[in-house]
Amino acid sequence: MSETKNEQFMGTYFDRDAVVKVSRWGEILSWVVVGVYAVDLLLALGIFILQFIRGFWAPMGFSDIMTNVIYIVERPFRGVVYFIALQAISKALLILMDMEDNTRRAARK
Repeated sequence: MSETKNEQFMGTYFDRDAVVKVSRWGEILSWVVVGVYAVDLLLALGIFILQFIRGFWAPMGFSDIMTNVIYIVERPFRGVVYFIALQAISKALLILMDMEDNTRRAARK
C-alpha cells in the first residue's frame, strides 16, 4: 500500500449520528431488560410464596423446594448478563467512535 500523504482516505465507514442512536437504544433496551427480569423475579417469588402459604409444597421434600427456589433465583442472572452485554456494546460503540476520531486528529498533525 503505497499511499502518499495527499492520497489518504479521509471518509468514514459509518454515520456518527446512527452510531450514537444505536448506542443510546442499546442503553435503553438494557434497562428495559432489567425491568422485565425484575418483574419476572417478583412475580415468580410471589407465586412461590402463595403456593407455600396455601400448602402446595407441604408434601414436597426439601430438595424439591430448593430446586424450585434455584430455578426462580437463576432466571434474573440471564437478565443481568443481557444488561451487561448491552451496556458493554453501547459503550464499545462510543469508544470505537472516539478512537477513530482521535486517530484522525493525530493524523492531521
